[in-house]
Amino acid sequence: MAFEFTDANVKDIIASGEPVVIDFWATWCGPCMRLAPTIDELSAEYEGRVKVGKYNIEEENDLSTEYRIMSIPTILFFKNGEQVRELRLAGSQTKATLQANIEKLLAM
Repeated sequence: MAFEFTDANVKDIIASGEPVVIDFWATWCGPCMRLAPTIDELSAEYEGRVKVGKYNIEEENDLSTEYRIMSIPTILFFKNGEQVRELRLAGSQTKATLQANIEKLLAM
């Protein structure tokens, strides 16, 4: 199961410096719901190396406002406490695309 990011925990996790992947989603979003099992799989596959999880924009909104999330799903990547802007993804993604971006994140 993917980690659940909230406004209460996300800033500290990003600031820790570890690699972080955040999927911004909502329950009413069809592409988000189709992507959810892939996010869960990636969370398990990269456990201990990358914190992969979901941020529900219906329940939380500070981070989505700060990073100007205009469409979902949007996936942001962080390392060393900073957003890696060149890895930002919007819309439905394949597992292979997400894995390739996570590998780029780890190589940085």
